[in-house]
Amino acid sequence: MKQYSTPTLPPLVESRRLSVLHSYDILDTPREAAFDDIARIASMVCGTPRASITLIDAERQWFKSEIGMGGSETPINASICMHVMLEHDVLIIPDISVDARFANNPLFTDDPGLKFYAGAPITTADGVSLGTVCVVDTITRILTPEQIDTLRMLARQVMLLLELRKMLKNSERSSDYRAHLLANAAHELRQPLFVASLSVQSLLPDAAPQQIKRLKLADVGMETIKNGLNRMLIAASVKATFTLANFADTNLGDILEYISANFSPAAEHKEIRFRVMRTRLRVISDGAQLETLVGNLVANAVKYTEAGGRVVIGCRRHSDHVALHIIDTGIGMANEAIDALFEAFRQGEERSGGHGLGLWIVKRTAEALGITVQVRSILGQGTHFTLRIPALPSPDVSDEPVIQIV
Repeated sequence: MKQYSTPTLPPLVESRRLSVLHSYDILDTPREAAFDDIARIASMVCGTPRASITLIDAERQWFKSEIGMGGSETPINASICMHVMLEHDVLIIPDISVDARFANNPLFTDDPGLKFYAGAPITTADGVSLGTVCVVDTITRILTPEQIDTLRMLARQVMLLLELRKMLKNSERSSDYRAHLLANAAHELRQPLFVASLSVQSLLPDAAPQQIKRLKLADVGMETIKNGLNRMLIAASVKATFTLANFADTNLGDILEYISANFSPAAEHKEIRFRVMRTRLRVISDGAQLETLVGNLVANAVKYTEAGGRVVIGCRRHSDHVALHIIDTGIGMANEAIDALFEAFRQGEERSGGHGLGLWIVKRTAEALGITVQVRSILGQGTHFTLRIPALPSPDVSDEPVIQIV
């Protein structure tokens, strides 16, 4: 008996095809509902008990999804789907038993009840075939034009899903790369900054009175830069999926005292009225990361508020959370700017410079700490950020609300 021979593509063509297939990182991945739905639709539309999304590797054809096939793959030497890739269009075999091409195909000699096959190629935009969406039955069939078109459309949907998965993976790799750049930048800048800070501090004891204030402002500025670099390192180390586990009883008063001490000199230098309300409220949070989060928002408030403006920070207890308000009378934002506010590497306003990293860090930190961030802003009038932080049970303590500016 003549042995069945699976059709093959020219070696260079097959090598490129396999390279493209493997670039999607799809082989041997778990089942996914979106692909299962496509296989199920193919089965229902064509009225067949079996259907699959088949991807053709070098030595096997692997099912990303299957209905009634009874396995996850079959050997390439029994592949009928290879014929589809040679056809570059839907291949229909109404009765396999009378088709001489498959007389000795082990897939059908082992299961002589199989009669009908139809498959549509899964093809990339530049014409590389990766596999098929196919249906199989135990009786002979004729498909209608509508059923044939549906198979084509389902194959296109599979290709779209593969492209989307690839784009998401590339996006994750891009995030890793950006995080690596952040870490390198932060590490490279911290050392010279440390040396410069030491130099400024060494000048203070012998400085003339009129120089002391300027040197202190320079020192405060370098401390702010150092804190920003530390935040960059945090963002780089945690990337897009960081979690924080150091939740504890956190004194908001301590955090706001730090904010006041750290940002008052810069606000004074810009002639901004800067007020931080005292508080005794306590929350459940990671103190260090909450400090980073609040510091980013206050830094933006001071940065984007002109001389004569105001920045007010305060908080109020609610039933299950503390609302921390950061309000400024700065340049404000349009609605479309608010929608894109927390994207990485984006700036709200170019004239003050900066890397646009602060609000990305705010978003990531808030997500990890279970904090809701709300923003209200009016272009030309100011911005009001509200952080809703999980509260420590203490119903008898309630600070007054802060002044409403926006």
